[in-house]
Amino acid sequence: MQLITSTIPPQNLTGFQVCQSSFKYQISPLNPSAAKISNSRETAAPFDVTRRHLANLDKLLKKTDPPTMLEPEPVHKDPNKGSIPIKGKGLLQHLNLARIWPGRKAAEDMSPKNLNRLHQLLSKTVEYSPKSSLGQRWREYHGCNNWSGLLDPLDENLRREVVRYGEFVQAAYQSFYSNPATSPNEAPLPHHVALLDRSYKVTKSLYATASVGLPGWVDEVAPDINWMTQRSSWVGYVAVCDDRREIARMGRRDIVIALRGTATCLEWAENFRAYQIKIPADNNTTDEDSKVECGFLSLYKTAGAHVKSLSESVVEEIKRLTELYRGETLSITVTGHSLGAALAVLMADEISVCSPEVPPVAVFSFGGPRVGNKSFADRIESRNVKVLRIVNSQDVITQVPPVTYSHVGTELRVDTKMSPYLKPNADVACCHDLEAYLHLVDGFLSSKCPFRPNAKRSLARLMQDQKGNVKKLYMSKVKDLGLNPELQTSGCLPSPS
Repeated sequence: MQLITSTIPPQNLTGFQVCQSSFKYQISPLNPSAAKISNSRETAAPFDVTRRHLANLDKLLKKTDPPTMLEPEPVHKDPNKGSIPIKGKGLLQHLNLARIWPGRKAAEDMSPKNLNRLHQLLSKTVEYSPKSSLGQRWREYHGCNNWSGLLDPLDENLRREVVRYGEFVQAAYQSFYSNPATSPNEAPLPHHVALLDRSYKVTKSLYATASVGLPGWVDEVAPDINWMTQRSSWVGYVAVCDDRREIARMGRRDIVIALRGTATCLEWAENFRAYQIKIPADNNTTDEDSKVECGFLSLYKTAGAHVKSLSESVVEEIKRLTELYRGETLSITVTGHSLGAALAVLMADEISVCSPEVPPVAVFSFGGPRVGNKSFADRIESRNVKVLRIVNSQDVITQVPPVTYSHVGTELRVDTKMSPYLKPNADVACCHDLEAYLHLVDGFLSSKCPFRPNAKRSLARLMQDQKGNVKKLYMSKVKDLGLNPELQTSGCLPSPS
């Protein structure tokens, strides 16, 4: 029995033990020694015959699959009772190392299937505007019910719309950094904007002007980057959808206002002017307690030497477009990142009452700071302005200015730690970066679900802009695959924090 069991795989041993009691030795007529062997049971099992049968059985068993290596059953050592086997899962499973040791989970993700998926996400180009028809539900996606029932879990159509509006802001960043300088002696020429969504056309360039100044010696120290100290800078644009198919898909003609974040020294200086001031009164103001951050309002209301104030320019353009498309179903969508998100809230507050028949106004803000006090937040709501704030839990910009300020609107919260590609301890710049925001939104399912495996957004730009915050395992796999993310995003400038 000792010899037999040593040749039988563990998974077949039980069946063999059950069947062995029915084995009976039979004399083969072909065996030359058959005549010499007694028919009795006691003499019917010579060792040489048994040895040959076992040798044949051993050859047969060797043709089967080799036995799998079973993990030894874990034991718990008790000083009183000795070693006690742990029933159920193995020790490694009880420890759940996939949770406390992320490297193990990352290694599992590098299966051939996931390597192929990584290759696809790095090779593909950015997708264009989604083609799902919004139909009669466009007002719901535009926030008429404060996006109730669409955020957690995140509605597929809303996810695509949020990412699409984020790409309008990326176009503002790219346009500014391709030509950042503004002449102090003459009016600026029209600014070229390369829109990813070609169903829209740009109708107006927008400029923000700082009311503070810097010492003259700054330009002398850094003459090659004098645009960093200019008072007026191109900050965004107005665009309108003029494609009939896209208008039919969205259920209305959409007017988009896109605003970039902080870029110049004077804009940073305005950001730090965090004390509150009252909003100038207008014909539609009924409260006197609404206050906003001084620096934001300064950039919004100050006119430049050769450009109108941001406030005057955008109100003028919205009035022109609503009159031009009178009779059509319209919507106004203001979108911005960082400083642009703060300016978007101020802008939506004003244009919502700039004329008797203003279309529905919604704000899609990314990484936006607080703008004003509680009275200002109530004022935004009373004017029926819908605000969807996309917030990264690790983004410190969304937590300033201090508690005397209040956020407005509805929140869609994402988390850097949910991304399988980014380091959980990614730095402040990564947590505030616009491309990182769009990456997180594209992978978001719900607050209780992991990053969706069928995320569609290309990883090329994320790995180019945030290579130091991408997990080393994935960066090494990018090299192994022979891909260069920088070549995939040539001509695309990063969106700075």
